[in-house]
Amino acid sequence: MKPDEPKSDQKEEPLLPQRSMARAPESILAQSNHDAAANVIRTKINNLYDTQATVDATPADSESATPLDDINPYQRTHTEHISPSADQWKKYHTAWQDYYQRYYENYYTHHLRLAKQQQSVDSQIATLPTEEHKGFFTHQPEPQPGIDEIPTTEEAMFDLRQQLLGRVQESAKKAKQSRHFMPILSGVVVVIIFLFLQYNRVLIANVSAYISPGNIDPQNIIIDPNSNFTVSPESKLIIPKINVDVPVAYDVGNDYNSQMAAMQNGVAHFAIPGASSHPGQIGNTVIAGHSSNDLFDGGDYKFIFAQLEKLNIGDTIYANYKSKRYTYTVTKKEVVTPNDVNKLVYGTAKPVLTLLTCTPLGTSINRLLVTAEQISPDPNKSTTAPISTIDDNPSIPGSSPTLLERLFNINWN
Repeated sequence: MKPDEPKSDQKEEPLLPQRSMARAPESILAQSNHDAAANVIRTKINNLYDTQATVDATPADSESATPLDDINPYQRTHTEHISPSADQWKKYHTAWQDYYQRYYENYYTHHLRLAKQQQSVDSQIATLPTEEHKGFFTHQPEPQPGIDEIPTTEEAMFDLRQQLLGRVQESAKKAKQSRHFMPILSGVVVVIIFLFLQYNRVLIANVSAYISPGNIDPQNIIIDPNSNFTVSPESKLIIPKINVDVPVAYDVGNDYNSQMAAMQNGVAHFAIPGASSHPGQIGNTVIAGHSSNDLFDGGDYKFIFAQLEKLNIGDTIYANYKSKRYTYTVTKKEVVTPNDVNKLVYGTAKPVLTLLTCTPLGTSINRLLVTAEQISPDPNKSTTAPISTIDDNPSIPGSSPTLLERLFNINWN
């Protein structure tokens, strides 16, 4: 056996020295590259400082150079100031114009974006669920002062009135400046005057229908219609409900002219065959009065029956005749044509009073008849009316002719 051989083999086998020898060239190469890079940097730094030293040394060598520390920025010199050239001014203004253009462009773009965002929010609010689901949505956009404030109804109406007033004033100003203004204004005035002359009775009659004339004497208002009450011999018609206290002209004739003349001083007795009785006599006593008449006609009783249509069944009417007062109660109301005289003639065993006037107010198209029966004194003690000897059969009297009827000689009554 050779005991020393394995040991000799172990000494010759080690690999570590061989591996370290194999890596040595790589370390040397890396170190060499690092040194080369460092040298390059050093060279550049040295060159930079050398260049700066050369630049700094050049003005130092110049005798005409002035040290920066010796320059006084506030010292006045005789050197002429160099004014900017036209191109420089143009560039200057162009720069500012570009600046402002971009500024306002961004400004309006920003507000436009805000408006679109607000519209988007409004559309989202409009699509929210109904009241039963309102509790799930608790966030509400806060209104922006001056932008999202909704005007109230009063403010909206005020703005609308101001706009309309402004337009009317502007139109009136333009109209006044027109050469056609005065002729048109004169024509309008003439038309207004003509319409007033033609239809004044319509206006005044409707006013009188709701404004009581207030001519009732308190002593003529009777509390107990069955009591005996001494009255003056003057014939009168008293209707407390519509505040009427008017003289009555009896036996004046039933023709149109006689009736119109009598109604200037009150109301007129319209006696025709079959309806010619007087208060207290069995038969129909017919009394006519104006509900509306022309403002320029004579008389103080042109609208005495303007409220006659307000009488209803059961209302009381009083008639003073020959120092005696007769009390009547309304039993019927009807409207007839001017030629329907037969409505006044009918058989009756009681004393009856019929009041008639024109209707509708302001016209003489139809006639309103208000019929009442005597209740006091006792109607059973009344006398029979004498037989009338009048032969003609006139139409029921109405109002005076209007302006057009007078101009063209038209008589509708």
